[in-house]
Amino acid sequence: MAEEFIISVETSSDAKVLMISVAARMAGMHPQTLRQYDRMGLVQPGRAAGGGRRYSVRDVALLREVQRLSQDDGVNLAGIKRIIGLEQLVDELQQRMAQMEAELEHAYRRVAELEAAATGAFPRRDLVPTNQVSTALVVWRPRAR
Repeated sequence: MAEEFIISVETSSDAKVLMISVAARMAGMHPQTLRQYDRMGLVQPGRAAGGGRRYSVRDVALLREVQRLSQDDGVNLAGIKRIIGLEQLVDELQQRMAQMEAELEHAYRRVAELEAAATGAFPRRDLVPTNQVSTALVVWRPRAR
């Protein structure tokens, strides 16, 4: 008897809505394997009000990746845990870098706007306007060694 599991497109891939039996079937694993991976910290399911584990579509994809690394590439579970941790770190750093690039672009646009608005007031494109004309003389003398 073949069963199909259809997940609504409206459901977020991070929504923890799948019971352990459904997630295990989608990942092609035994539910006990999912429990073991949870204890090892390879995947972090959510918890239902009664304490039952709930998995997301993203968790199922991660479980499939764990299985692929283990069976196809021969990586042990400790290595898989390290790989997953490093991939998560890379994702976080990429998100942070994209955020910083957006902030930098915003800052460049703001500086350009200020310079454009102040073209007449700042003929030398100084960021700080000075209304006083200085006739001060600065003498520089190198230090004796």
